This record gives sequence, structure tokens and C-alpha cells, in this order.
Amino acid sequence: MKTKITKKVVIPVVIAILLIIVIANSFTVVEAGHTGVLVTMGKVNDNVLQEGVHFKAPFIQQCVLIDNRIVKLEVETEAFSKDLQSVMTTLAINYRVDTAKSYSIYKNIGANYEAVLVTPAVNEVLKAITAQYTAEQSVTNRALISDGLVNGLNEKLNDIGLYVTDVNIINFDFSEAFITAIEEKQVAQQKLLKAETEKQTAITNAEAEAQTIRIKAEAEADANRTISESITENVINYKKLEKWDGVLPRVTGGASALVDVGDIAD
Repeated sequence: MKTKITKKVVIPVVIAILLIIVIANSFTVVEAGHTGVLVTMGKVNDNVLQEGVHFKAPFIQQCVLIDNRIVKLEVETEAFSKDLQSVMTTLAINYRVDTAKSYSIYKNIGANYEAVLVTPAVNEVLKAITAQYTAEQSVTNRALISDGLVNGLNEKLNDIGLYVTDVNIINFDFSEAFITAIEEKQVAQQKLLKAETEKQTAITNAEAEAQTIRIKAEAEADANRTISESITENVINYKKLEKWDGVLPRVTGGASALVDVGDIAD
């Protein structure tokens, strides 16, 4: 009797549990910012599940979530500059997965697409761009290199369904020998600039002094000329006085009105 009662209780409970398990495995939830790729006994379905609750065949179908939000990837890699300097570069890459191609990425590459595709592409494009600049130019042209990386990576990855939105160069690290050479070059440039400044100052002072001397010489020449003219005029007057016999002229006035000074005196 007890056995029959036990069976009546256990069997419905077991069936209820099995139903709950079946129902629980018949639905899948795709989180916000993700798409779902259905895999049926190892075969990837072409359709992509959007955000929300979806029905799936229990036990034989699995839903793989693909993150379609912007993902940040940090890569550190070594490359060589145009002048063959070793440049260790640290990059921060922002990229996302195209929702429409989530299934093809998972089908052809797998869930580890970042390691298989994105990181190698970053290394390849960075090395190609770094080779276009000298080590010094790499530092002063960060924006150009960043833009080049974005364009180069999108050319390689867009067809697959990966889109790079931004690349930030966190750091450039050079060899100790190169850093020392740069510091020595900067010191030499500063010394050269100082020497040029002192030279220009000396030239300016010399020109100013020459101008002062020229003005002084011209002033002295003008004074000497004035003195010479004055002396010449005095000498002429003196000579005239030496030759004068003390007799005043007897006639004065113009040709039309001659006056005899002697008559006036009489």
C-alpha cells in the first residue's frame, strides 16, 4: 500500500521536474548589447537572435552570446621606425562586432576572434605605419599614426564584420641609447640657439655702435665745415680791411641814382 502511494507521489514529481527542465531549456535570453548565435548539434544557424527572450529546441540547441558593444583592447608591440630604431608601443583599440555578421564570425573564426584576428591585425598595421616615420617623427605625429591605424585596421577587418572606432597611443618607449642621443641633441640645439642669440646680440650692438660713430663723425664734419666756412669768411674780410686805405667811397647808390658822398659832406 505504501509503495503504491509512494509511486503516485514520486512519478508526478519526477514528471514535473522533467517538464521544468525541458521548459527551462526551451528558452534563452539574449542580454542587452549582445546578439545570440544558435548552434544546433554543432551546426551554426545563419540567423542571429536579437536582445530579448527566444525559443530554442531544448538540449539540442545552444545559444552563444556575442558582445556587440564597443570593446577596449590593449596591445603592446614592438616595431621599427624609418631610421631603424626599436619602438615599443602601447595601444588602446576600441572596436565592435557587426550584429548582422555575428554568426559568420563565430562560424568561421570562433569566439576567440579577438586573439585570432584583431590583435594580429593591430601588430601588422602598426609595423607598416611605424616604418613610415623616424623615431622622433613618431612622437610628434601621434594623431597621424592613430588615424592611420584606424583606417588600416578597418580596411582589414570591416569585411569580416569588425569595426575599429578609435585608437589611442598610450605610450612610445625607445631604447636607452636613443633617449640619450635625443637628450644630447636637445642640449646641442640649446647651445647652438644660445650662441646664435649671442652672435645676433653682438651684431646688433656692433651696428648700433657703428651708427653712433657715424652720426658723431657726421656731426663733427658738419661742425668743421661750419668753422672752416666761418674762418674763410673772416679771412676774406680781414684781407679787405688790410687793403682799405681809409677813404670812404665817394659814390654810392645804383646806376640810375649816383650820389657824390663828398658833395654831401661839403
